[in-house]
Formats: sequence, C-alpha cells, structure tokens
Amino acid sequence: MKKILLLSDTHSYIDNTILKYVKQADEVWHAGDIGDLHVTDTLKKLKPLRAVYGNIDNTEARAEFPLDNQFMCEEVSVWITHIGGYPGRYNQRIREAIKQNPPRIFITGHSHILKVMPDKKLNLIHMNPGAVGTHGFHKVRTMLRFEIDGREIKNLEVIEFER
Repeated sequence: MKKILLLSDTHSYIDNTILKYVKQADEVWHAGDIGDLHVTDTLKKLKPLRAVYGNIDNTEARAEFPLDNQFMCEEVSVWITHIGGYPGRYNQRIREAIKQNPPRIFITGHSHILKVMPDKKLNLIHMNPGAVGTHGFHKVRTMLRFEIDGREIKNLEVIEFER
C-alpha cells in the first residue's frame, strides 16, 4: 500500500504546513507549475517525488522533469501531465493517446480548480488537486491525498488551506 500526496501549481511556494503532509505520505506527486526548483528539491529530500513540468516552468525544470509521466503504482496505471483537460474535454495533444491506452488515474494541474471525476467511457479517474501555491485566482489552496492498495484507490481526502 502507498499513501500518495498529490499537489500542483506551487508557483515557487512551499511551507511547513505543506511539508507536514509530505512527511505523512509514502510518495509525493506534483502535476506541474513548480516554479523554483527549491520546491521539488525540498520535497525530494523528504519523500520520493514524481513530477511533470508546467507551462510556467523554465528550462531547468523542463530538463529535470518530463511533460508526461506515465508509470505504475502498485497495480494502478497513472498518467500525470500539467495541461490535459478532463473527461469529455481532453487536451488535443493527448486525446488519441488516452483513448488508445487509458490509465486508471489521469492527473492534471493548470486550472487551479480542484476536480475529481470519473470518466466512465475510458474507465479512469481524473484528478486535479487544484493549486497549493499562493499565486493565482484561487481563494483556497488545495491538495489531495489517497491510498493505492494493489488495484484499489481508496481513502481520498481533500486538504484545504487558507490563502
């Protein structure tokens, strides 16, 4: 079983409140718009990190992290990308690939809007953790945490912080 902390859109922001939740996880997944690599360097010192770069990330972040990160966690296939859309409105760049080989969990960032929803056609769960950084229009900072146990995705929680 793995305890996952999912975050996105840090925009160079990290604090002790976020790190408290990082320490409780087995792995941290970051869905892009990292900002300063100090954020990911800090995360990597505490837990294994899987991340992608986002549209605001510089060449340094793009050299360290991929645009798409596809992997297995336990027995669950995962695809993380920053700008990917959501069920019924997938980004044109990934639309055919996701139809041909859908993951069990499809994770995006970018919108700063927390969203978890099923795609019944592709039999996947779409997750966007919203934004945990302080830059942007969002009023509440959010992250997600959940567990993957074999093939089961369970105990999904929304974590909210004041701006």
